[in-house]
Amino acid sequence: MTNQKKSLIIFILVLLGLLVTVDLAFIYYQANFNQYALPSFCAINDLIDCDGVARTTESQFLGVPLAYWGLFLYSFILMLLSVDTLKKVPFLRFLEVFKNKYHYIAALGIISFTISMILAGVSLFVIKKICIMCVVTYVINLFIGLVAAAGLDKHFIGAVKQSWKDFVDALKPIPYRIAFIFVMLAACGFLGWTYTSAKFSPALKFHRSIGQYAYAKVNKYAVKGNVLGSDSKEAVILYVYSDYNCPMCFACNVMLHKIAKEFENIRIEAHSLPLDMECNRYLERAFHVGSCTMAQYSLAAEKQGKFWEVESLFFEKKPADEESVIETLKNSGFDLDMDKLMKDAKSPEINETIQKDIKYAMDQNAMGTPLLKMGEDLEMGIKPYPELKKWVIEHGGIPKHTLF
Repeated sequence: MTNQKKSLIIFILVLLGLLVTVDLAFIYYQANFNQYALPSFCAINDLIDCDGVARTTESQFLGVPLAYWGLFLYSFILMLLSVDTLKKVPFLRFLEVFKNKYHYIAALGIISFTISMILAGVSLFVIKKICIMCVVTYVINLFIGLVAAAGLDKHFIGAVKQSWKDFVDALKPIPYRIAFIFVMLAACGFLGWTYTSAKFSPALKFHRSIGQYAYAKVNKYAVKGNVLGSDSKEAVILYVYSDYNCPMCFACNVMLHKIAKEFENIRIEAHSLPLDMECNRYLERAFHVGSCTMAQYSLAAEKQGKFWEVESLFFEKKPADEESVIETLKNSGFDLDMDKLMKDAKSPEINETIQKDIKYAMDQNAMGTPLLKMGEDLEMGIKPYPELKKWVIEHGGIPKHTLF
């Protein structure tokens, strides 16, 4: 393969990579910064979901979205393809340090493909979602490396060795070494800012703010009985509408138990908002299967004075069907009358209560969980704990330490 043909093929692959990463950058922006955005064309189902991947902390590195890293990679390869022309420009003479462009491109291709395979593993086994557009870039990276390495001595190994040798040689002149140090300091400063501020990664910022609650294995603030917080008639009430299969509802439940312990005059009242077609007629497709059953049994447990321990148990165990729910409760050690519990769970009274809660949420145009209400204010979604405390105080909550 001639160098001219090799350059043309790499150029086409890089342009395709740029187009894909521009689209990925747009998907990332829409998924993270535009609350009114419609699903992208590659948000097909629960598994194939580019939007879902974009909303995770794994979609960034050092606070910079992976799509932006891809844009930098392909732009840098384009520069390498044109380096022989660019270094003839007087103010770009420093580019003369790039002596073996195909070696560098081959090394970048194989390194980026290796990283891509790691990301694919994370996508499959950690996020459990696949971004089809990301997979396209993985293939592009592989072909860029293969084409660039064609005809090189020792292929990829030779490319990496030569790239390292040229890098070391480039730093020998003092001016270039100083320039490299300044560039690295600037890059480290920028990446330090992006990582600590999480300006470009709402998922990273969110993870830091609620991580200790969302990833707790158990609710260490859990209470027993039917009352969470103050039982005074003058207590300020915080209403929460939850779904037991909602990941953020678990974190919210832990936070609310903590709030109840830290405030003198707050009572938490729980309501059901299961996103499950079994009892929620407003849904068009199956979502949190099993949530209706858990809602029925938690309300049935309330009749035996054990609502909040069952609430926390369901959030932790998430039994998938009625058989699992019953088995979980039998093994809970809560001393429940199981015959009464099963009868109450299917009673018209409890079904009516659940339907009333669902209708209330729909009337507020708030079909999402968790849903919080204090006074006339409704908040959908979880708040970082400091913001939740501030919100509670704004509605009349008195922290216990202020009473002394």
